[in-house]
Order: sequence, then structure tokens, then C-alpha cells
Amino acid sequence: FTFALILFYFKTKNTFFLLKLFVFEGMGIGFISLWITSFGLAISKFFFLNSVLIGHFCLVLIACLVFFSLYKGRTFFLKKIYFSSPKISKDIKLLFISDVHLGSNNQQYLNKIIKKIKDLEFDFLIIGGDLIDSSNFNIKELGPLKILKKPIIFVSGNHEYYLDGYKQKLNQLNMLNIKFLDNESLKYKKINFIGISDNQELKKKKKIVNNLIEKNLYNLVLVHKPSLWNHVYESIDLMLCGHTHNGQIFPFNFFVRLKFKNIFGIYKKNSSNLYVSSGVGCWGPKMRLGSSNEIVLINILKSKS
Repeated sequence: FTFALILFYFKTKNTFFLLKLFVFEGMGIGFISLWITSFGLAISKFFFLNSVLIGHFCLVLIACLVFFSLYKGRTFFLKKIYFSSPKISKDIKLLFISDVHLGSNNQQYLNKIIKKIKDLEFDFLIIGGDLIDSSNFNIKELGPLKILKKPIIFVSGNHEYYLDGYKQKLNQLNMLNIKFLDNESLKYKKINFIGISDNQELKKKKKIVNNLIEKNLYNLVLVHKPSLWNHVYESIDLMLCGHTHNGQIFPFNFFVRLKFKNIFGIYKKNSSNLYVSSGVGCWGPKMRLGSSNEIVLINILKSKS
């Protein structure tokens, strides 16, 4: 019965609130319950302890972890990171958010993000994909972003392409002064912003990056998934990504690592850097365990060499 409801939800793109709540929060609670119960069964099997006491302990632990995860899934924090380069003419501050997942998260969550960042000093807001993930989400609900009065750059993630009429929705972003970098570049002073859309093969993404590189500029690639970095790092200075959510709910991060070698944080090769964000929102269950929602303030400093 549960499987049928989940299948119905995803196949029909149903938007009924209670069904979405059942499917998404149930996924998170079920995942935590599965590994805690499996752990309890293993202890009962190999250490011959009282199974009733172990069962009670597992129930209490599941309840505590679920409530903690729900709290973590509804909060976020500001992280500051620093890079330097002789290529830029002056210091620049970039505010980076990814995986907002409006649709899974409501407009109040967006308002909460805007309240957190509106008084920060930054030159650009960069949105690294999966901004929206619900076909019934109205693009006009992104209107509060105008409060920031800052240039906004957006690159698409995988969830944008799951939407009905996604082309129309993405085109509407221009009405809100959000620059959709769709396999193109934008130059600001000495920085070359290269935006790569998600709905294409890795080989094509690599070709687009190589075509848009400017050797005398600081090449900053914006792409949703981090798998591209290992193929282009030799010719770029910095890449910003999201998508992985740092696993979102432990121990799912171990499974994500099987797919993506670079799952979270700063990575460096030669003179190139990669930052993979855990995202500012959750997909599916609004739960975090072993990971956090984050807003990232990136400071790129001018250096002599």
C-alpha cells in the first residue's frame, strides 16, 4: 500500500499536501528507522541481549534522531570561505546558495533565507541549481529576491528539468532580473562566470567549458553537479557546485560518495579549487542528520602571486 502511494505520487506529480507529507517525511523516518532497527537486530543476534530492551532503546533512539533531524532540516547557517588569485583586479564577495528546492520547501522558507542574507555585503548572489522542484510552483513567488537589489546568477539543476513546462518557467526568471547562465559566460571585471546547464552529458559540459575559457581572466565555473571538475580543473580557477546535500541523512552520505567522489567542502588540484555545498534546503524529507543547510559567503581576494 505504501509503495503504491509513493509510486502514484511520483508518477502523477500529485501536489496534495498530505500525500506529499506522507511520502517525503516517511522516506526520512523510514530510512532512519531502517538502519537503527538493523543495528538493534545485529546486537540482539550477536550479543544475546534482551531483545525487548533493545527494541525499546531503538524506538527511543529513532524518536530522538527524527526530532533532531526535523529541527536541523529547518535551520541553516552562514559559512565564510576564502580564495585568492593574482588574476582579479580587486577583492570580490559572492553569496552562493544551491538546492533551495522550492516546492518541497515553501515560500516562507525562501523569505527566511532572504531575511538572513539581506544585510550581508556581497557583489553577486549565485544560485547553483535545484531552485524549484514542483510543477505547481509559481515563478512569481520568487519576487522577494528583488529585496536584495543585487545581481543574481542562476544555473539549472536536475530538478528544474523534471517540471512540467520547464522551458517556460526558466525563461520567466528574466522577469525577476535573474540571469540564467545557460551554457554561456558573463564577465565582471576580471572574473569570467561560466554557467553550465545540467540537462546534458558530461562530455558536452566539458566541451562547453573549454570553449568559454578566457586564459587572462579568473575562470569561475558554475555547475550543479561536481563530477565535471575532474575533467576541466587544469584550465579553470574555481568551480561551485551543489546537488549532493552531503548525503542529507546519515548514513546515506556513504552511498552518495559511491556516485560522487567530491561530496562536500573544498577540494584542490594544482591551482584550481572546487567547492561543493551541502545546499541551503532539503530535498524530500525536511530532515538533516550528519549534515547541515548552509549559505556560503565566498571571498575571492586579490593576491600578488
